[in-house]
Amino acid sequence: MNPSQAEAAAEIATLAHFAGEPAQFWSVFLAAAARLVSADLAVILRGQPGGTPRWARVVQWSARPGPSADQTPFTSQLERIAGEALTAGRFQEQTDAGAGIFTLAVRLRLSRQEDELILALQVRDYTEEAVQDALLRLGLAASTPLAFQLNLSARQSRLDVEKFAMVLDLNVPVNQATQFFAAALALCNAIATRLRCDRVSLGWLAGGYVRLRAMSRTEHFDRQMAAAQALEVMMEECADQDDEILWPAPNESIAVCRDHEKFANEQKVNHLLSIPLRLNGQVVGVLSCERNEAPFNAVEVQQLRLGADQVARRLDELFRSDRWLGARWRTDLREYLARWLGPERTWSKVAAIGGAVLLALLFLIRPHYRVEGNFILRSGTAEYLTAPFDGYIDAVLVRPGDSVTNGQVLLELNRSELLLQQAAALADCARYQREAEKERAADHLAEMRIFEAQAQQSQAQLEVIRYRLDHGSIRAGFDGVVVEGDLRERVGAPVKQGDALFKVARIDHLYAEADISETDVQHILGSTQGEVAFISQPRSKFPVAIQAIEPAAITKKEGNVFQVRLQPQNAAIWWRPGMTGLCKVEAERQSLFWILTHRTVDFLRMKLWW
Repeated sequence: MNPSQAEAAAEIATLAHFAGEPAQFWSVFLAAAARLVSADLAVILRGQPGGTPRWARVVQWSARPGPSADQTPFTSQLERIAGEALTAGRFQEQTDAGAGIFTLAVRLRLSRQEDELILALQVRDYTEEAVQDALLRLGLAASTPLAFQLNLSARQSRLDVEKFAMVLDLNVPVNQATQFFAAALALCNAIATRLRCDRVSLGWLAGGYVRLRAMSRTEHFDRQMAAAQALEVMMEECADQDDEILWPAPNESIAVCRDHEKFANEQKVNHLLSIPLRLNGQVVGVLSCERNEAPFNAVEVQQLRLGADQVARRLDELFRSDRWLGARWRTDLREYLARWLGPERTWSKVAAIGGAVLLALLFLIRPHYRVEGNFILRSGTAEYLTAPFDGYIDAVLVRPGDSVTNGQVLLELNRSELLLQQAAALADCARYQREAEKERAADHLAEMRIFEAQAQQSQAQLEVIRYRLDHGSIRAGFDGVVVEGDLRERVGAPVKQGDALFKVARIDHLYAEADISETDVQHILGSTQGEVAFISQPRSKFPVAIQAIEPAAITKKEGNVFQVRLQPQNAAIWWRPGMTGLCKVEAERQSLFWILTHRTVDFLRMKLWW
């Protein structure tokens, strides 16, 4: 083995720990394998079962650049060489005995048995013994790709473990926090520590815009600061593109990073990285990292991307729970509507649909228009009980609201003076009768007539007194209820003849007297039905029928009104005259739009004289 071959063998031994990309490995490996056997031409072929062509060239190496006549026999036989090498594991064939040119091929060992990879070489000035030695060295080198793959898998596993370890480290403080700000601050601090960032900021999407929510190692900050506003603009740029943004931008990057460049120049930051936080395919927040020490590599970008995907849902849950109830309901409603109407301009679509439905309801639905007014319950039969003569109240037996029966005593007048007057009248009557008898016996006819007249006068006075005694008790004239006259505090007080003492009304002939404004009375001229509700029982509605409408208006404080007589169809036992409430009389059907706007339209017609 010459020094060049020994150097190639040492290089192949180190390729098991090659740290470059796989494409670079195959180029380096092929060159080292060719030098190991002093080959003129070498190629690695990859099998494509069922494909066309059957074998594809992965990489090719030549000791002499440019075309050569010796290469043609070798390249034209690659399909056959690869097939036989795949079957036997190795291949050798002498193509030119005079020049000692041999074609050698071995199958490279890989981690997957189904992978077909053949190393084919052409050597010159070889003997049979040298060919066997070369095949032995190539057989040993054939296991190098397997070692490289295993080493690459081990390194990739270590990187994956490191990435997952960082993701777990980010998840722990976020999951332990119970409030959104605490979780966001813990996340920013953890990223700043693990990636050696000068500052890490978290922005969250709210109301269609990204708002700065947390900054690493900063518990209080002013969103009105120029730096904070510039951060939000930079985050907006990342959220709008829904992609990671690195600055300085890599050559292969197609992302727009104008705002990142502006922020870096203004804040003197060397390297920036913005990662969108996604939930259910939608951007909900943005993580922005600032670092002056070194640029962000691909592994760090992957770690941040994976970490952002893991913490997004927890942060979203905390953000929702930290808001007041109305905001949470609004967000839940918007998400529900977005499933039907789409996520873009959801509220505008809801407003448009709601407006269309509202207009349809306003013009198509035609309920009964109801004219309302205040009413008072009155009795169809009522009487005032007055004092029959001048006297004093001796006893009051009822109060307003008491039910009374026909002939029941309601009030007693004092009779003491009447009894004395009755005794005097009886004495005068007896005296005049005796005097008349005495004059008749004396045959004094004129004097007899005088005393008989005086006796008759006394008798008439006695009848008056007896009448008053009989009517000293005020009695009810029918079954009913006392609606006026609370005289309990007037016992012993004088009353004059004709003074109203009580008002008694019958409760089996009640009707409602409603006041309807003159602006609405024309709508009920053809109506017959309505409902009333009492102030004392607003939950209960009672049907009524319209009996009559007074032909003349009455002026009241609220304006001119017409009195409408309403007859209840099923009166309750607790109804009493004088009770009040609200009545609504059904008019003709009108659209909701007319019901809501006709008063305004009438007012404008009067003002503008339409």
